Amino acid sequence: MPFNMGPGEILLIFLLVIVLFGAKRLPELARSMGRSIKEFKHATQGLRDEFDMNKIDDTPSANVPPRKREESESKESESQKNG
Repeated sequence: MPFNMGPGEILLIFLLVIVLFGAKRLPELARSMGRSIKEFKHATQGLRDEFDMNKIDDTPSANVPPRKREESESKESESQKNG
């Protein structure tokens, strides 16, 4: 069991929740928690996918040779003169 809790502790927590929130609000509360967990998982999966896509985009392509230093410096100096 998670957190080393037995059935007695889980039952006690369940009873406390019923006393605090009431039996009528319990299904609504559970539904809301389920939606929140689903939304959280969806968001974390989206972030993982985006991170993986960025990892793929950052890898240098074998088809494009790296620019020479002189070319990049001359382009930078031209852009500074123009702007």
